[in-house]
Amino acid sequence: MHRLLSTAFLIGLLTSPAIAQAPATPATPAAPARPARTPAPTRDPHTPGYVQAKELPDGTNAPINVDGNFIIGPTHPAAPESIVQEGVPQGTIFNFTMESAESKFYPGIAREAGPPKADPNDPTKMVISSHPAPYTRKVAVYVPKQYVPGTVAPFIVGADGPDPTLFKVLDNLIAQRRVPVMIAISIGNGSGDAQGSERGLEYDTMSGKYAEFVEAEVLSLVEKQASVKLTKDPEGRATMGGSSGGSAALIMSWYHPELYHRVLTYSGTYVYQQWPYNPETPHGAWDFHEKLIPNSPKKPLRIWMQVGDRDNLNTRDGYHDWVLANELMAKALAAKGYNYQFVFSQNCGHTDRTVKAQTLPQALEYVWQGYPIAGAKK
Repeated sequence: MHRLLSTAFLIGLLTSPAIAQAPATPATPAAPARPARTPAPTRDPHTPGYVQAKELPDGTNAPINVDGNFIIGPTHPAAPESIVQEGVPQGTIFNFTMESAESKFYPGIAREAGPPKADPNDPTKMVISSHPAPYTRKVAVYVPKQYVPGTVAPFIVGADGPDPTLFKVLDNLIAQRRVPVMIAISIGNGSGDAQGSERGLEYDTMSGKYAEFVEAEVLSLVEKQASVKLTKDPEGRATMGGSSGGSAALIMSWYHPELYHRVLTYSGTYVYQQWPYNPETPHGAWDFHEKLIPNSPKKPLRIWMQVGDRDNLNTRDGYHDWVLANELMAKALAAKGYNYQFVFSQNCGHTDRTVKAQTLPQALEYVWQGYPIAGAKK
């Protein structure tokens, strides 16, 4: 059942006194703590083999109308557009949930307990077992104050939602006529992470399935729950996400360019996280820069990407360096003549919130270039 959440009901739950208190139970021994993850090393943006990039003054962003590679940092001040501004109209957020039992695409899985292990015959593959598992997916829909009911609107689909930073930025950019009046759809994942999980299955699989799921099962609910109409024009449709949500954003548009033309990713997981194994893309999203982009006709995509100098690194094989993967993506896109912008952020980690607060307004302006904005100066 799709449930529209009641704000009043939630407030009542949070403020009502407890009816009864459960009796105290004996303390159970704590589970052994996991070993601390070794921090990723800091990578130098001028490392041989990386793309040539323009280093910008500290605290500034790349220009919105220039393609190519840029280096920002080491400090990352939040853009004023990422903060609620007095007098700026604020959009309405509609929240609802989706149950796995109602999905024809993703009925739900979860990885068996225990850490995944590498295949002794091939260290690039993981030995994974999963079992059916239900989930409840959250969806948040942002509708700007300027939306005219009954009109067809452009929109952006985001992974791992809800995304309040995106909604605040859109309030400010739309009011300043720097981006079109658009709907934002933040879709929560189906739970878990990495190989064998529902999130990993949705986001890291190299196919058109996730985009098809969104088209068939999510967008009609968005239109119904938020009382909006969404454009069918791929020029008016964008995808965005961070980490595996970032690779999912590109996967959606790559396999269905007739649906999406604009892509925005933070710390994109353009590495080998795909599971189950697929011989057509044996290295998962690493295949984007290894063979898919170089060996395919140029697609009508505009792409903005970011990676941090302390982004993820797993040395178990040669396919899990997030910094190198994004560098190779920039090379592949440049060689093919794509409109893209790649931002290397100094002094930050994986999907760094401070970097997002600094760069998201500029990134959205870059991604939406060329799309008409009502009332904007020409």
